Amino acid sequence: MAISRVGQHGAFAFLPGDMVYSDSLIVFPLETHAAFCALQSRPHEIWARFFGSTLGDGLRYTPTDVFETFPFPRNWTTDPALEDAGRAYYDFRSDLMIRNNEGLTKTYNRFHDPDERDPDIARLRELHTEMDRAALATYGWGDLSVACEFLLDHGVDNGASSVRRRQPYRYRWPDPVRNEVLARLVELNGQRAAEEASRRTTGHHVPRVAN
Repeated sequence: MAISRVGQHGAFAFLPGDMVYSDSLIVFPLETHAAFCALQSRPHEIWARFFGSTLGDGLRYTPTDVFETFPFPRNWTTDPALEDAGRAYYDFRSDLMIRNNEGLTKTYNRFHDPDERDPDIARLRELHTEMDRAALATYGWGDLSVACEFLLDHGVDNGASSVRRRQPYRYRWPDPVRNEVLARLVELNGQRAAEEASRRTTGHHVPRVAN
């Protein structure tokens, strides 16, 4: 699985394992749809955008600051619910890109466009919500809303359609939900770090990221 080191949308994709890739890609030795679901879902995106760096409006994905510190849910590479949600989303997205002859960037530009009404894009949004629901459930956070809105990360919406297209809209969780998820992830990360430190003092090491 790989993600562009710098990109607007933070999209993960599976790539052939028998090729040599440039350093513009970050490649992970992961091949399950459960792992894809955990990485592509919004909890991980929130973490990446908060702890990663930026380049213009884009996300610069930094593995040491993002991947290595993210408190993944238990069994995140094999969880059946994550596997099912990740496979449904990935297969639909792949088929959609082939049918439209569009890559990830164009697909996600449409995904985040408030004026986009295509039924297939609407379905992709629904499947992304299912991934988010599955990801939150693995943490036991089923109390949180997974409903998204078209919101600006910055800038002011003055209602003009020409300006709307230039503004950085994203189809995302409202700020209160996003902030609550981030707070819970930070707390969980602290708990895991404390557990690791405690085990080290007794001579037992527990990986920070549980597979």
